[in-house]
Amino acid sequence: MAPSGFGPSDTPAHPLVWLGAPSPGGLILPAANPTPSQMYAPRGVYFDDNYFIVADTGNHRVLIWFGIPTGDGAPADVVLGQPDFFTEKPNGLDPARGGLHLPTGLTVLDQRLYVADAWNHRILVWERVPQTSATPPDYVLGQGNLHGIIENRGGTVSATGMYWPFGIGSVAGHFYVTDTGNRRVLVWEGEPKPDQPPAFILGQDSPNKGQENRGVGVGPNTFRWPHAIAGTDQRLYIADAGNHRILGWTPPPRADQPANRVLGQPDFSKAVEWPYGKQGPRALRFPYALALENETLACADTANNRILFWFGLPDETFRPADAVIGQKNFDENGENRWDAVGRDTLCWPYGLHLHRNRLAIADSGNNRVMIWEVSR
Repeated sequence: MAPSGFGPSDTPAHPLVWLGAPSPGGLILPAANPTPSQMYAPRGVYFDDNYFIVADTGNHRVLIWFGIPTGDGAPADVVLGQPDFFTEKPNGLDPARGGLHLPTGLTVLDQRLYVADAWNHRILVWERVPQTSATPPDYVLGQGNLHGIIENRGGTVSATGMYWPFGIGSVAGHFYVTDTGNRRVLVWEGEPKPDQPPAFILGQDSPNKGQENRGVGVGPNTFRWPHAIAGTDQRLYIADAGNHRILGWTPPPRADQPANRVLGQPDFSKAVEWPYGKQGPRALRFPYALALENETLACADTANNRILFWFGLPDETFRPADAVIGQKNFDENGENRWDAVGRDTLCWPYGLHLHRNRLAIADSGNNRVMIWEVSR
């Protein structure tokens, strides 16, 4: 029997902290002017015990807090991609010095900060999380050097070029980049070095191809817009946003191979955007983010303005979600529930990260990031 969803009083998560400008009330969205505490359409978030990091996408910058913010509107300590906290433009710094154009996914691995500089078609890497603003990156993936910002290095699709890389993930000792514009996922064994080709590629027949759904149609080994990665030593999940689904592999693949699980669609051949209206616990509309911790999988069901939870990692195809936040039940999907911006409403959530039972949500349409406590 499909779950009916959790209401506001028995939801599995509760909002704790609101980062970004407060809502002025009514249906007016929070301000988006660049300051140490205001954001514009953030699309990526990562945090651990030492840092809280946000891809403030619309302001073409990355914000870093030392420690996890505990109060609403807390100002960031460091800004990357711009000369100061009050400047906003694409490549506000020279690209060679770390200028950014619509950054999205980010993560920290072995003290290195990785940022998906999506519209500069590259991944920027800092050997240590920067402690001061405007620190330049140490090296780049996806381009021949830090000056390069053209898709596919200005040529055709290749093993070492990128086109709109939106997501970054690390699963079971493998490093993943969702090379979204090339409709593929690049996979390295361990953390990649500059110009190192991936160990294998998911979603395409060869390194020089970038066709939507491999040019043959939706299937268990194709992508339209791969966007996010999550997994364990035993499972891998990839949010294939453009096909309105999550693909799953058990165990994680070690070569290009078809998925053996799918969520959001009844089978591997479907890519239906479910009709606007009642969605239920199985449907997905542009799922742009995933987060996983302690057998809990969370998905930003972006166009449905909600976060779905599966408790116990889903193995069966088309399994219904166990819980929802952002909406009062599984049937509703309005932006901010067609009401004013509230602490527990969502508008086009794009980024997620789970850490120690805290869920950070890049609530893009509300120009903010929210930290929630997850109770299971």
